[in-house]
Amino acid sequence: MNDKARRVAALATPMLLAVLLCACSESATLSIEEGSGPHPALPAPVSTLLPTIDIAPAEGWSPGQTPTPAAGLRVAAFARNLDHPRWLLVLPNGDVLVAETNAPVDHDAGFSIKTWATKLAMKRAGAGVASADRITLLRDGDGDGVAEMRQVFLSALPSPFGMALVGHRLFVATADTLLEFPYQDGETAIAAAPIKRLALPGGPINHHWTKNVLASKDGQSLYIAVGSNSNVAERGMAAEAGRAAIWRFDLASGAHRIFATGLRNPVGMSWDGSGGRLWTVVNERDELGSDLVPDYLTAVHDGAFYGWPYSYFGQHLDPRAPPAPPAQVTSATVPDYALGPHTASLGLTWSDRGELPAPFRHGMFIGQHGSWNRRPLSGYRVIFVPFEGDGPVGLPIEVLSGFLSADGRARGRPVGVQMDSRGGLLVADDVGNVIWRVTARP
Repeated sequence: MNDKARRVAALATPMLLAVLLCACSESATLSIEEGSGPHPALPAPVSTLLPTIDIAPAEGWSPGQTPTPAAGLRVAAFARNLDHPRWLLVLPNGDVLVAETNAPVDHDAGFSIKTWATKLAMKRAGAGVASADRITLLRDGDGDGVAEMRQVFLSALPSPFGMALVGHRLFVATADTLLEFPYQDGETAIAAAPIKRLALPGGPINHHWTKNVLASKDGQSLYIAVGSNSNVAERGMAAEAGRAAIWRFDLASGAHRIFATGLRNPVGMSWDGSGGRLWTVVNERDELGSDLVPDYLTAVHDGAFYGWPYSYFGQHLDPRAPPAPPAQVTSATVPDYALGPHTASLGLTWSDRGELPAPFRHGMFIGQHGSWNRRPLSGYRVIFVPFEGDGPVGLPIEVLSGFLSADGRARGRPVGVQMDSRGGLLVADDVGNVIWRVTARP
């Protein structure tokens, strides 16, 4: 930001913050339940002079506080006092890798009042902290559900996020590169220099910087989730090259191709119980009103197009988008299951073990980071989507709540979710700086 921009920002701060934080003339008319499930309600878009902004200020957990588990479950801290923990990987020996990370410093280059105000709002929500740029190893050697060992596993990585282990090779997706490291079972740190396997979309404008990776079941390839560079292609389609997509990367040849497109910000990826279908959760677009557009869970089909930026939930056109290629819109795949508008559904993992009680044994756990563009707030919880056969059914079941205080402050915000080696559910909480562990109540 230059000196002139700083002076403008300084003068505008009090008035603009007051305007933005009171931009509340628009609010939801539907419940989250009505915007969830296989057939969500999709009302007409709402246009406002300013986007609806409702921020849950970051507060953190008081001593002794925990989220509230569903009946039949209990929750305890697996590890505390981390630095913005976002993503998780459970290793074969039970060790847990945690990406302590945040956005690169200049991931949205250039100055505008809107960008500057958005960054202020995100800072208030706890997202403005500097990135620790490391992956930490946690080990619960005595099996009591608390990690007694904490060790820096990898450091000085530029905004690391997704992690995948294939044999003795650990892959890490940073903000703009897929890296490979050698890994030996049980080791607590890696000193070897990384091998750069693949350049990922980055640059000074790297709006959705969180790149996730998931190994194929046969270990021959990786799936890489790459979010869009904008809300609805307002920077032009050239800035979206290779984005809003899931890539497939062949480990042997190094070749990669686009596997599926039109996914605004796919982050969590998981295989279902059969291991034959890839699923993702997608953060949909903002600024069409508190009731639009639902985030979603969907199976990912090779070659499919899911609508972004031209349409949502099939053929529902976005009036702000660039001119739509008719053939693309008419062929847009309808997502399988809506997760409610603006819930920021990020984490995804299959319930693949029987240690948790019914009804948490056949379906997907999802971490919902929480809204900023909806009034009232949505998300800020962990949910379970039950499956029947090979697809989701019914409404989501709340697994963990209580991340919001009674006066609307964020004690925590759940992100990545993973099943651990003993069948507990691990939840990364980047505002509470905690990894929570959910188990069956005795």
